[in-house]
Amino acid sequence: MGKLICHSPTSSLPWRGPTSAPSVDDCIPAVDLADATTSGIAGWQHVSGLEDQQRRHLQRLHDKGVLWRRLGDDDSSLAVVFRLSHGGDVEADGNCLFTAARRAMGLPAVGIGARELRRMTVRRFLEDLGSVSREERQAIDSAITHMYSPDLTSGWGVHVVQEVKLLAKKEDRKGLDSAIDELAHLGMQRELAAESIYKERCIPVNDGQSWAKYMSICGSSNDEHDIITTQYTEEGLLTVDENREGHAAAFGDDIAIECLATEFQREIYVVQAHGSDAMVDEQNCVFFLPHRPRSQISEPPFFLFMKGTGWCGAGGDHYEPLIAHPSSVVSQEKVALVL
Repeated sequence: MGKLICHSPTSSLPWRGPTSAPSVDDCIPAVDLADATTSGIAGWQHVSGLEDQQRRHLQRLHDKGVLWRRLGDDDSSLAVVFRLSHGGDVEADGNCLFTAARRAMGLPAVGIGARELRRMTVRRFLEDLGSVSREERQAIDSAITHMYSPDLTSGWGVHVVQEVKLLAKKEDRKGLDSAIDELAHLGMQRELAAESIYKERCIPVNDGQSWAKYMSICGSSNDEHDIITTQYTEEGLLTVDENREGHAAAFGDDIAIECLATEFQREIYVVQAHGSDAMVDEQNCVFFLPHRPRSQISEPPFFLFMKGTGWCGAGGDHYEPLIAHPSSVVSQEKVALVL
């Protein structure tokens, strides 16, 4: 699951260069676009959960390819046509951004797992957060607060339900339960008691440091914290997800995607396919949302897929990998899209 709250093509952090970046020759083999039988390419007709207009548009992107071009420092350029195929389903366990990114980049072949990718993302964020100005840090904290600790006195013209994320230390759960039970025994409704205790004693996700703690959570028993989610409507508290088993993972967001882009010096395109409920025609039902590294681009991009929904144009909630098969450049007029 993932959030696409907003996209900014400019950087708010002076990211440093990545620790490593594999070469294009190591990542993806070249194929001929004319060869429709290339091994490993599955037709979009076999992908579940898509409407006909989405399938047709995605198949056209696959058949004609998309053109990506990178200008060099000496005015030279690298141009590649990519044919995009679906990289298969991934488990909807909250780790899908990292699982999908791992597969899209071909990292299983070099032994990098989804949890390691999550750790690399958090490490990149924290390393670069330490070098920002006070004003930049305030902007980052404000963006994180907007996503995870929103002002519940506003925003109801856009959202029907708003969520607040809190972090409970695993070692504190027994004490939290005892405090909730005590209030419940005094006559307070249990969910209101839980909301009160969690708000008082847990960590809100409202700045860079708490975001790093949150994004480190993969739903494992080895996590330091559990995620508590309180949901609200305009009338007040709707529900409290206490995550008693500790299996909830932090969903990847725009900040995480941009950290991944920076770590690997690659643009990441989220390909979002909207259905008929989004009230868009077939020609405009697929969007490419770019996330650029906060450093120079030294490698070709990779692509993630999101099956969009129509609610307020904000997109879907689950990432899947796209496999980008590169080819020799053809005429710009012959490709389906120029990135």
